[in-house]
Amino acid sequence: MVIPDSMPASPDEQRSVWTNAYLNVRQQSEALCAPLTREDHVIQTAPEASPAKWHLAHVSWFFETFLLKAYLSGYAEFHPVFGYLFNSYYEQIGKFHPRQERGFLSRPDVDDILRYRAHVDEHMLTLLQRAGDDVWPALQQRLEIGLNHEQQHQELLLTDIKLNFSANPLRPAYRDDLPETSSATAPPLHWIALPGGIHEIGHQGSGFAYDNEKPRHRVYLNAFRLASRPVTNGEFLAFMQDGGYDNPAFWLSDGWATSRRLHWSSPLYWESQDGTERHFTLGGMRPLNLEEPVCHVSYYEADAYAAWAGKRLPTEAEWEIAARGVAVGGNLRDSGRLHPAPALPGEGLLQMYGDVWEHTASPYQAYPGFRLADGALGEYNGKFMCNQTVLRGGACVTAADHVRASYRNFFYPHDRWQFQGIRLAEDA
Repeated sequence: MVIPDSMPASPDEQRSVWTNAYLNVRQQSEALCAPLTREDHVIQTAPEASPAKWHLAHVSWFFETFLLKAYLSGYAEFHPVFGYLFNSYYEQIGKFHPRQERGFLSRPDVDDILRYRAHVDEHMLTLLQRAGDDVWPALQQRLEIGLNHEQQHQELLLTDIKLNFSANPLRPAYRDDLPETSSATAPPLHWIALPGGIHEIGHQGSGFAYDNEKPRHRVYLNAFRLASRPVTNGEFLAFMQDGGYDNPAFWLSDGWATSRRLHWSSPLYWESQDGTERHFTLGGMRPLNLEEPVCHVSYYEADAYAAWAGKRLPTEAEWEIAARGVAVGGNLRDSGRLHPAPALPGEGLLQMYGDVWEHTASPYQAYPGFRLADGALGEYNGKFMCNQTVLRGGACVTAADHVRASYRNFFYPHDRWQFQGIRLAEDA
């Protein structure tokens, strides 16, 4: 969530900026759910995909727990059991409902959740108006985390809606007014040379960043080359047609075992119908566009494809250094497509932001000098720094003001339901 660098000098004007930012983010979440029926809000088809109404409630729980209870004197929580139902994973806060059972709950219903959101919003506006100058810096810091947290869940809303809808034989569209498949042709892939040596990575400056993007530190890299654009559906299809899913020579041991166990033979959402490849999108079933970036592939599949192509995945340090010269923009959520699009002709690195989160070869771990924040908020990122890999760059469902070169997303290597794709690298 981008807040202007040049804030007004007046404290009242500053609070107005933050209040407007709060209302804008909160309204966006409800707007994303507007196309859903009441029944659509309830379903959960996999442990990693939460019901839409849970997302709406959880982000409200975050503001209630970390701001209202902490800073608004006399605040009364909306419901005594909502803290149990909508806490995600904060062990220091208390027990929480099992993640895999969120879809078991028909109650509270959607109207109850919307009333909960209205209750939290009403009291948050009171807090933003009344908080004393002595607590404002700490409150502002938590508010900014809360706004970025809600933006993360807006992306998860769309990702989970897609997975939940895909389980329905009717293959319903989340929105039937989304743009049709582009007729553009992706430009030929070429290689961009980048220098080795000592570089600094990690967040710098006064803008917002999560704790896992810090501290800024030095890394040494050998010279390398990065592909000018992500791998396309057509290029990945060639891997499939060459027996890529059936040849263990290309796969990591864990990846091969996972692929066999889960019977993978294509990216998630692909279906062959009468010899034609189609795939499920937020606009329903559509023909597979061979020019679009391949999407919904796991780290294991990305690594196998890279091995088949005789290349490798970039490290997160390589990706970040390459991305610094690229302005944030492109096919992000703000474009309204909600689906990857073919790269447009251009010089240099294309589609570094948007379209698909790009797999890196880097494990998700702490940067040198990283320290957990005090209290339950220290559980936000740090406790997940094990057995996951880093992705960079944002996707077609990521808000444009939520991503930056230093942003570190992370998922387990078998995960496929996120909008994840592949950019190749090679040694110079």
